[in-house]
Amino acid sequence: MQIVPLSWPAWSVGSPLVVAESLLGKLRVLPFEVRQYMLITGNYWAFTVTDGALRMLVVMYFHQLGYSPLEIAMLFLFYEAFGVVTNLVGGWLGARLGLNRTMNVGLGLQIVALAMLMVPAGMLTVVWVMAAQALSGIAKDLNKMSAKSAVKVLVPADSANANSALYRWIAMLTGSKNALKGLGFFVGGVLLTLIGFRGAVVAMAVMLSAVLLLSLWRLKADLGKQKVKPKFSEIFSKSRAINVLSAARFCLFASRDVWFVVALPVFLYDQHGWSHWTVGGLLAAWIIGYGGVQTQAPKLTALLKGDARTMTAGWAAALAVLATLLALLPLAQVGWLVVGLLAFGVLFAVNSSWHSYLIVHYARADGVSMDVGFYYMANAMGRLVGTLLSGWLYMAYGLSACLWVAAGLVAASAIMALALPKQAA
Repeated sequence: MQIVPLSWPAWSVGSPLVVAESLLGKLRVLPFEVRQYMLITGNYWAFTVTDGALRMLVVMYFHQLGYSPLEIAMLFLFYEAFGVVTNLVGGWLGARLGLNRTMNVGLGLQIVALAMLMVPAGMLTVVWVMAAQALSGIAKDLNKMSAKSAVKVLVPADSANANSALYRWIAMLTGSKNALKGLGFFVGGVLLTLIGFRGAVVAMAVMLSAVLLLSLWRLKADLGKQKVKPKFSEIFSKSRAINVLSAARFCLFASRDVWFVVALPVFLYDQHGWSHWTVGGLLAAWIIGYGGVQTQAPKLTALLKGDARTMTAGWAAALAVLATLLALLPLAQVGWLVVGLLAFGVLFAVNSSWHSYLIVHYARADGVSMDVGFYYMANAMGRLVGTLLSGWLYMAYGLSACLWVAAGLVAASAIMALALPKQAA
């Protein structure tokens, strides 16, 4: 029998090369701003998958080793704490050096953080893991601050629908990022099951290294760099709108992480016997759905008319009501709990996406990274407080207490939003 070598059909000789050239040709004719936006989004996507996967790996692996919920929360202490500092200093660095450089530094630091976790299991002490998480926290917030700020620079400010376009671009970037972070949670659980902790970390480091090389090659130099280099003393925002929105953001994200980071996965694993990949799958579905809703936030918020103050307070109040209902729900009914938390994700996504648009809208055109950096400093502080409360409250009082605190924090966010300027956005 004659063996005929496999080949492309005659009509498609060279098909892979032709397809690649066609795609490159289509990319070349796109506006420069769109090509840069695609590169920034892809960069952000890749980073986010590793960020979500690493968080799930750390939670489940160290719980498996016998760490208590509070001890696991402490592993993320430096991750969140350094995020607070990074957003303040990172915004200033982005304004002075360019957002392309701060984004690439973030990628590089994440690779170093992953490399630190490749050591033998006996060397993975609490202090060592906290140090690796500190680098990961710095990396994540440099990457996020750079991506969000770059959108403000790339969207033409003089177009008739500049605000609408800005909202859509921010919603797409934020929503897709969070959907992929959810995928990262699932990937982390699966990789831990299939190739173990160390193998998973190696695989993510290799993938991220390739992304860094592409970013160094193609991302525009000096993106978002201020014409006049700002002083370090200018890192604190002088805008009342940004300060109020930052305080509301602090409460909003603390209300999520107080039950999401440690309490829920440990509760499902211990109290209901869920496996690692099942817990990771649920958290992945939550984040993916949350990200999907964020991409549609411009359409959802358009259903309710009002000024920026009314819209921000109204959406937060709706979330506060739902959080209160969840706190009243008997925890034995795990099915209803999951449904309720998925509904929480929908309202939380709209709130988060609307906030993300407002901060870029309120930010100065020249020096956007400093305003965005200050705002995400408050975001990181909220995550830090929420993470610590998640471990302590769950260990001391259980998941119900975490949900009650979440309800109180969202209510506070709604009240704070009433101090925003009453203007269209």
